[in-house]
Order: sequence, then structure tokens, then C-alpha cells
Amino acid sequence: MPNVLVLPGDGIGLEITPEAVKVLEAVLKGRSTQLNFEYGLIGGAGIDAVGKALPDETLAAAKAADAILMGSVGGPKWDTLPAPQRPELGGLLPIRKALGLFANIRPVKMLPMLTDASTLRTEVVENVDLVVLRELTGGLYFGEKGRGTNPRSAYDTLVYTEEEIRRIVELGFQMAAKRRGRLCSVDKANVLESSRFWREITVEVAKDFPEVELSHMYVDNAAMQLVRWPAQFDVIVTENMFGDILTDLASMLLGSIGMIPSASMNGSKGLYEPAHGSAPDIAGQNIANPLATILSGALMLRYSFGLEDEALMIEGAIERVLQEGYRTADLAKPGDKVLGTIEMGNAVVEALK
Repeated sequence: MPNVLVLPGDGIGLEITPEAVKVLEAVLKGRSTQLNFEYGLIGGAGIDAVGKALPDETLAAAKAADAILMGSVGGPKWDTLPAPQRPELGGLLPIRKALGLFANIRPVKMLPMLTDASTLRTEVVENVDLVVLRELTGGLYFGEKGRGTNPRSAYDTLVYTEEEIRRIVELGFQMAAKRRGRLCSVDKANVLESSRFWREITVEVAKDFPEVELSHMYVDNAAMQLVRWPAQFDVIVTENMFGDILTDLASMLLGSIGMIPSASMNGSKGLYEPAHGSAPDIAGQNIANPLATILSGALMLRYSFGLEDEALMIEGAIERVLQEGYRTADLAKPGDKVLGTIEMGNAVVEALK
């Protein structure tokens, strides 16, 4: 029986991960594949319990697991700690690095019943169906950092190796070949040497994928185009920090970051989590949107366990619930039937039946 390590994390992570597990258990009930769920600590929960954002036991369990389902980490409670000890720098980034999770996949697909939830006009967002592929273990976030004293200063170093670029770009071409055959590589090659190197490697890789149309776009233009005409994109591939920013921007095309799942992959293992943060301001109130986490569970079934039918069942159940007018508070308009976190999870389970 495959083992899934569940890391609820902090804030609303404690509320949304149980709903994803509930849906996964429901969709697999009576089927040949069952999952064994184990639980661990990460982020502020790990700091509070054992003094480390990534406890040794959690890392060992993550390495042994077949897949990891995670909530979110962080919160103001831990913001006064030294940066390397905080939930993000001490927990989230190290587990990505330790497991070699170099590719973050975030699909952004507009559902017809949610076009009015977007802050953009319907004609701008109605045909959105794109994937942002973000390099996850290199770049500015993992480069050398430091402070200077004369004058007072700070620095972060952006470094990419050929291997780091090549593997993520190759994955982007492979994904585009299976979709609509278009790959947009986003960089800042007019300013950054690392981006010029990124573009060189991308052009080299493109020779192996003649069936895929490659384009290049500066990151500032990409941000503008995602708001102006998002339907032009099929697969976007980009480096770590640019991807971090663009994925949050892209999520709002659907009206809420609470609808965006993600998969962080190393080729054989995946860590699945919602694209949003821990939202401590709404934690414990049963109002958080669990759908991004439930959809992340569907990605886990698809990518880690090859259960495409079951993944489609979860995605279809969510569409049915939304079609019936049910919404969480972040998506709700006047006249919608507003559900809490637990109630939305229950509605998805019922729709599966």
C-alpha cells in the first residue's frame, strides 16, 4: 500500500489538509489502490514542537514516503526568528532541496461557472487554460546571501547551472508537446546574465522538440500579458523567483488563489500543496477554501500513482459542486450558497457518490 506523508503545517493548513484526505479516501473507497496516510510536522508546528522547522523525523519520513501532501507554513508568530530558522527558509525550502523537487507545476484553468469570480472581464479569462512550470531548487532563493557593514548592505546571489536549466526546460517542452504545442520561456535576458544563459540553454533544448513552438518573453511583459490576454499561453517555464511571482498573479485569473493546486516533482516523487499561504488571519474559523488542496490531491493521484480516472473524478466532483452554486467565502457573490471549509469538503465527497 503506498504511503502518503501528510504535513498540515500552520494556519489554515490544519483545516484544509483533512478535507483533501477525506476526499482522497472517498474516491478510492472500494478500489484496488488504497493509500496509507502518515502525519508529520513542518514549519511553525515543527518549531513549536521540537525547535526545528524541518524536524529530522519529518525529513526521514518524506524520503521514505511515496508522495507528500502538504498544507501551508508560516505566520507572524515566527517572524521574529532569525531568517534561516523561520518556517519558510528553515522548512519549506530545505525539504524541496533535500528531495530534489526541482519542478513546480501549477495548472490554471478557468471553469465556466467561475468566470464572474475573476476580477477581470469574462472575455479576458473565459478561455484560460495554462500551466506555469517553475524551477524550484535554484536561483536567487538558494544562492549565497549576506550582509555588508561599510556601507551597510545586503546581497542575494542568482546562480543557475546548465543542468538546472536544462532539466526544467526539457520538462516544459514535454508538457507542451502533450498539450497545445506552445512553450513560452520567461526571463529577463535584457538585463540579467543568468537569464541570457537560461535563454541559450532553452534554444539548445528546443532543437529536440521541433513540434513545439517556442517563444521568449521578458518577465515584466509576461506579467502584463497574463492580465491583458492570458489565453495566449499554453505552458510557461521560468526560473524560481519569476515563477513565484507569476504563479500568484496567474491564480487571480480564476478569482482566488484558493483554487490553484501545485505539484513539486523530482521525476519520481512529488510534494503536493495548494499555491496559497497559511492565511493566519482566517485560521480556525472554518472559512478557508479547501479546493486547491483537494485539487492538489487529484494531482497526486495523477502524477505519483497513475490514477488518472480517480483524479478526473475529483476534478469533476468539484465542478459539479461549483455548478450547483456552492462557494467558499473567497469566491462568493450575492446569491451563492456559501459553505465553510468542512462543508465544502463534505459537498465534494457527496458529489463523488
